[in-house]
Amino acid sequence: MQNMIDVDQLDVRPVENQLTLSKWYEFENAQSVKVGGLTEESVHCIAFFGKAITGTLLIEFLTALELVNIVPTQVCVYQAHEDLPAGVAIMARCPSGELPKLEVRQAAGSLGCQGAVLPCLPQLHTPGLLVMDMDSTAIEIECIDEIARLADVYEEVASVTAEAMAGKLAFSESLHKRVAKLQGIELSLISPLKEDLPLMLGIKQLCEVLKAHQWRLAIASGGFTWFAEALQSRLDLDHVYANTLEIDGQSLTGRVIGDIVDAEKKAEVLNALRARYEVGIGQTLAIGDGANDLVMMASADLGVAIHGKPKVVEQADAAICEGSLLQLLYFLTVPLP
Repeated sequence: MQNMIDVDQLDVRPVENQLTLSKWYEFENAQSVKVGGLTEESVHCIAFFGKAITGTLLIEFLTALELVNIVPTQVCVYQAHEDLPAGVAIMARCPSGELPKLEVRQAAGSLGCQGAVLPCLPQLHTPGLLVMDMDSTAIEIECIDEIARLADVYEEVASVTAEAMAGKLAFSESLHKRVAKLQGIELSLISPLKEDLPLMLGIKQLCEVLKAHQWRLAIASGGFTWFAEALQSRLDLDHVYANTLEIDGQSLTGRVIGDIVDAEKKAEVLNALRARYEVGIGQTLAIGDGANDLVMMASADLGVAIHGKPKVVEQADAAICEGSLLQLLYFLTVPLP
């Protein structure tokens, strides 16, 4: 017999106290809703998360979805990680076809939560691949901007960085322009930055969980090898790909040597690692914050914007707009219906 749920029976208690964890419930009125012509491919999963969710809060979210013509069919409460509040997964349909990602995010955000439409359901317990950007994704800073502070050219470099991340300037062009301003900086000034890179909240714990489940982890960064290699041991990464700064003696020349890791190269890295490790269908993830991450994210089965620029959040499959990166587990632990 199908598990059924009447939303009118939900109250202000946490949803996991009202519904059994990891069990899917069908809405009582799901069969009566006419969504003519829709196929199973039109059904998508919505992840609703970010804080302790009560029955009342869930009802408010479902009501907001109805206002944008989204029809929920099933619901499930699940525990993504012991350090995260329980999340809610909702199977839903939309008469117009694809579920509107922006409206789902806005509906969740108006309730102090986050929401994402998931085009696939990667499974944590199946080996997979995560390829991540470094600056402002795995770490809190843009390394080139921090180096620029040392040379007193921060404002000039940061303005070019902002244009590149917003997609207003080709990445390779912006990289050469910015690096040229770093000419003459002594390596001794940069070393303290390399030794104390500020990790993004939750990234270390996320990597530990993924490695425990036989996932492969890589950085594909438009930043620099010094910093990516410093992160490799801290996060137990399998591979790092980044740009190499040219050195003359003990100072920077203001040039980059070797191949540039740009948007297309990041996607190449993801596809090469997918083939190398024979990663299963639906098990590749890419995360980043800037426009130069979009090609890589589109190549992955699931591309997630991490505290991303507006253009990136708009185009990404899903987004984490606030809080810990451990929340990525909400996208990897949805129980299969």
